[in-house]
Amino acid sequence: MRHAFAVLTTAALLTQSAHAEEPAMRTDHPYAGMWVTDDGRIRHELLPNGRYVEARGARERAYEGRYEVTGTHIEYWDDTGFTADGDFVDVDTLHHGGMVLRRREDPAAKP
Repeated sequence: MRHAFAVLTTAALLTQSAHAEEPAMRTDHPYAGMWVTDDGRIRHELLPNGRYVEARGARERAYEGRYEVTGTHIEYWDDTGFTADGDFVDVDTLHHGGMVLRRREDPAAKP
């Protein structure tokens, strides 16, 4: 009986962790792509699957997490638990955390 209980408990825990993983999300907004401060120091790549990668200076993957856009508002949930938000003031300008980021069509281009 103890063995059966242990097996069921283990199976339940494994199932929970599998369900805790985020499903691949598709974005339904026009903001996916690269967003960069004018000095090029902060770079947000909003991926079409609802994930983002933030680079800071030479740290190419300083932060990663998921995001959601509602209208012109964006909410970020970093994988470490940090949260942030911002607002797209037009199709090419994002205000986030006191910074202004602009859409960059070519991510390899320098500011």
